[in-house]
Parts: sequence; C-alpha cells; structure tokens
Amino acid sequence: MNAFCRPAPWLALALMMAAASPAPAAAGPPPGFVLIEDADLAVISPDKATRLEQYRKEGKDSDIKWQVWARHGDEMTELKPEQGYPAGFRFTSDSQWLVRMQKTGSGAQDLFLYHVEKGAFVSATKHSLSDLAWAYFRSRHETRKLKLDGHISANLVKGTEEAYRDLGVTWPDNRYLVISLSGEIDKHPRTVAVKGLAGWRCRYDLQTGTFDVPAMFAKANAEALKWEIRR
Repeated sequence: MNAFCRPAPWLALALMMAAASPAPAAAGPPPGFVLIEDADLAVISPDKATRLEQYRKEGKDSDIKWQVWARHGDEMTELKPEQGYPAGFRFTSDSQWLVRMQKTGSGAQDLFLYHVEKGAFVSATKHSLSDLAWAYFRSRHETRKLKLDGHISANLVKGTEEAYRDLGVTWPDNRYLVISLSGEIDKHPRTVAVKGLAGWRCRYDLQTGTFDVPAMFAKANAEALKWEIRR
C-alpha cells in the first residue's frame, strides 16, 4: 500500500479551514482605553524598533487610569503597572533598557525599570527602581535617620543615552543610571518655609543590580541633606 496516499476528505477540509483562519489579533489595551495622540507621550526607542503608546480610560467620579503599551512590529506588550497619570520614558542607547518616570501625585514620582527579553520589554526588577533606590538611601549611615513626609520623588538624571558624558565621566555605555532623590519634612522651625532632601544622587549598575555613590557626588549629597528654604 502506498504510504503517501491522498488524505481523507475530513482531514483535507480541516487543513483548508486552518489555512483560511486569520492570525490571532495582537494583544492590546482592553475596551475603554483610548490612545492619546500627544507627541510628548509617544516615545520611540533609539533603534526605532519599539514605540511606546499611552492609553487613557475615564471611569466614574473622574477616575482616570493610564496604561502604557510597547509596540514592536505587530506585537504589543503592556508595561505594568497601570497608573493614574501619564509617564515619561528614557532608553539606554542600545535600546535594551527602559526607565519609566511615573508621576504618582503632586510633587511625587516613582521609577520603573524594564529590559528586553525575547524581543519584548518586561519588568527588570521585582520591586520598583525607586523603592530599591530609597532602600539603598535608608541603608546608609549618613541618611538612615532622615524621615521624609511628603513630595517624595525619585528622578532619573538626564544622560542615559550618552552614558552621562555631560557629568565629565567616562563610564561604559549602557551600564549606569543616575538617580536623584527628593522629599520634604513637615516639622521644621517657623523661620523655615520648606525643609527636606533636595537632589541626593546615587548610581545604579544595570549589570550587577547594585547601587553606589561615586565620590564625585559626595559634596552635593551632603548639601542635599541640609536643604531648606528660609522665610
């Protein structure tokens, strides 16, 4: 008997239906989320392969939710978590790392770190990058006693794509992130209008996942711990 005989009619029909079936639709925002067409919110990676799109959904009682989706060809991946405000982004020059600068309230901001895996951006750390930076801040002997009450913000210092050459350093490309921490203290003398922390800097190593404070930051960091605006 010939092993290469014609397939049964039911098998031929099944093959025809499979070939005619459309490809699964690419993942995307759930119903109710609308793409916000704003040039400041649409960010493209340096290699032009990934476009970040921000979608908004307005619910009851002025409840607004934002989602960020990374479009890579026909595929879309959500950059979690969902938030209540739009976000800013910066890539490293090799387009492999992405930092999300996420407003969380008046004068408050978090940072989230993503990395490319199998062609898509995924969370690079279990906890937010800002939580890790604050944990490092509180672990140091000169900063652990400082208690902040409001406007707590972690900021990514500009220069990721140029490896911070503007700071006068020669660090390897796509290796470090410089993070600036700020916040305010509620209790202070009446002669002081605002008191707290202003721009304390540390460095995050993308290869080792560790923080340090280069010697070049020491003087400014000491001043940041004493920041106040007098009346």
